[in-house]
Amino acid sequence: MNHLSLLIASASFVSLSALAQDGTKLDAGDPKVIASVVPTWKPASAENLIVYQEPGRYGGWPANQGLWQWGDELVVGFTATYYKETTTDHRIDRTKPSHRVQARSLDGGKTWKVEADQPYSDRKNEPEAVSLKEPLDFTAPDFAMMFRFKSLHVGPSWFYTTQDRCKTWQGPFKFDVEGVEGISTRTDLIPLGPRECLMFGSCGKKSDNKEGRVFCARTTDGGLTWKLQGYIGDEPPKGGFAIMPSSVRTAGGALLTTLRRGKPEYNIELWRSDDLGKTWSKISDVTGNIGGNPPATVLLPDGRLCVTYGHRKKPTGIRARLSIDEGKTWLPEIILRDDGFDGDLGYPRTLVRPDGRILTAYYFNGPTGSDRAVEATLWTPPAK
Repeated sequence: MNHLSLLIASASFVSLSALAQDGTKLDAGDPKVIASVVPTWKPASAENLIVYQEPGRYGGWPANQGLWQWGDELVVGFTATYYKETTTDHRIDRTKPSHRVQARSLDGGKTWKVEADQPYSDRKNEPEAVSLKEPLDFTAPDFAMMFRFKSLHVGPSWFYTTQDRCKTWQGPFKFDVEGVEGISTRTDLIPLGPRECLMFGSCGKKSDNKEGRVFCARTTDGGLTWKLQGYIGDEPPKGGFAIMPSSVRTAGGALLTTLRRGKPEYNIELWRSDDLGKTWSKISDVTGNIGGNPPATVLLPDGRLCVTYGHRKKPTGIRARLSIDEGKTWLPEIILRDDGFDGDLGYPRTLVRPDGRILTAYYFNGPTGSDRAVEATLWTPPAK
């Protein structure tokens, strides 16, 4: 039995509320609603890689933690729990422990080693968040930051920091934004300088006290305090949501943020700000109904915008779209994978390697129903 198996097996029951932030009940929309038919492309090259896979286990949701890069050294966070056969939910056993772990690659994502025992791994033994006392340097060469939250609908949220490429983590530290309630945020950051940074997160809606509305906040004192820049779009109606932003800053300084939408759209939208997040305008729908999945958005070296996401409608898998005009229009959908067993997949994180190839990490299933792994695709987009 390896270290990760020992860690999970030795833990006592973890509460459903702790598990819920990573494995809220699967909702891919009305199965009778088929995905929009759009033109498709194939990547110029693609190689599928295993990050984490164990018999009887379930790896999930890299989007809920993060993916960090220092040249060819990469670290991805995800959840490791137990598999259970079901057709009405994520295929997880909600009576068994769930742990947040990370895996490291030293060769640009070709091979991975799981690093299981992290200070945030076991929620019931996680320390209480404290106030950050010293300002952070968001531009330090080996720095990374990761947000976590307790309750999907009401928060609170906190964050961890590392100064040594995720080898050790400091925290958790309290996170508050004046006037923003029910913050339940993942990690989406754009550093502006050593002490300045923008973050993009999800918070509760006033209409039903549930997630989600997306906001942008800014710190100018190294993370000691955060102030609201602006909300991205109007509050979604009761029963719907806008959550899980993924953001980039263009060479011209514009912010481009993709959002996951819930009922009834189940799509991904692109929004733009030209004043560092104070005001926003919707630019386009990146996708049609994909069954509900968050985006992972990056800028390519040639300036193209790239959005990756899980496709929970048949044929299930991982897809991407490119734009040459900052999201005003979109090129045909790129099929990275269409061999998923079912729609319980996706939640990607994406980065661009130094050699220009793209690495997209996600959770996946197949070829059989009990195969539930964290995988990655190393791929090259079609030529411009």
